[in-house]
Amino acid sequence: MDINLFAVEDWMNKYEMSATYNIAETCVDSFTIEELISIDGTNPDDFFRSLYNTKLTYGHIEGSPEFRTLVSQLYESIDSNQVLVMNGGIAANFLVFYSLVKPGDHVISVHPTYQQIYDVPKSFGASVDLLQLKPENGFLPDLAELRALVRENTKLICINNPNNPSGALMERELLEQIVEIARSCGAYLLCDEVYRNLLQEDDLIVPSVADLYEKGISTSSMSKALSLAGLRLGWIAAPHDVIKECIKHRDYTTISVGMLDDLLAVHALKNYDRIIDRNRSIIKTNLAILDAWVAGEPAVTYVKPRAGTTAMLKIDLPVSSVDFCEGLLKETGAFLTPGICFDMEGWVRIGYACETDMLRQGLQKVSEYIRSLR
Repeated sequence: MDINLFAVEDWMNKYEMSATYNIAETCVDSFTIEELISIDGTNPDDFFRSLYNTKLTYGHIEGSPEFRTLVSQLYESIDSNQVLVMNGGIAANFLVFYSLVKPGDHVISVHPTYQQIYDVPKSFGASVDLLQLKPENGFLPDLAELRALVRENTKLICINNPNNPSGALMERELLEQIVEIARSCGAYLLCDEVYRNLLQEDDLIVPSVADLYEKGISTSSMSKALSLAGLRLGWIAAPHDVIKECIKHRDYTTISVGMLDDLLAVHALKNYDRIIDRNRSIIKTNLAILDAWVAGEPAVTYVKPRAGTTAMLKIDLPVSSVDFCEGLLKETGAFLTPGICFDMEGWVRIGYACETDMLRQGLQKVSEYIRSLR
């Protein structure tokens, strides 16, 4: 199978570890192991001492019962048998495509989004149409355009909520309208929800697609909203028939996830509300800093994100996004992602949920570099 280079991952792989000011990272400021274990007052020494006699077997093949139960409690209508653990959200998405998409199927995906969501189905032989998310529409989907893309053989509609890279947020009413469009042709609706609940508004509740639609599939992970990318744990929450098909295909690619990852994830999920409160505080503080910086930087404009950890910045300079980001890193140590990774030349993506001091310093370096180009 032929597949395009995964542009954003290739960019991160090349440059991320050399950055001094990493303001391209998309996770909320990551926990240390000590911070994670002690978040509820647990003594880390006692916690790990309790694991000393644990044998490192494959463990529960489909994820521990406790993990799956805790994940199911993040949804309104999902039971633990509708949850399947995978090695990160990226593996969860891949398994859905591997299990459901066949040559000749039709898939619709929003764009820009995580490249995997539209290029993997294409590599499996599906015909893929992109639903363009435009800045003038707040990076939200145009429902008339979505309806026009639907065919009789549309197998899967793929969305991402909150959206990476724009930070746009689809609320219940819009999601319900997308569900009705998917239902009209019998398509599955996959929503990558790795940034779910990272909201700027405290009183807002945004439902999962898995709770809204009988053919809704939610994928998520411990990485973004829970600040635990190093655990490499994600999951699929889906109808029973989809989980059954995914398990059949999963047996060819995945035996189990790491037992210690599962144990640590269980501890995190038991403290889900504490972690979300901590992370919402970070994204609110940091978005206010970013918003003030954009307002004071004449060369930069943006559509202010409502959720998630990322935003697209439009840079009004006579250089390509790649040249801008490479020059910025070389001259200042500050690291951003070029918009070309999302087919958005003239833009760059920022991840603003890092340590607050790093964001401030990184933005200062971006301003210094912009001034050097003028």
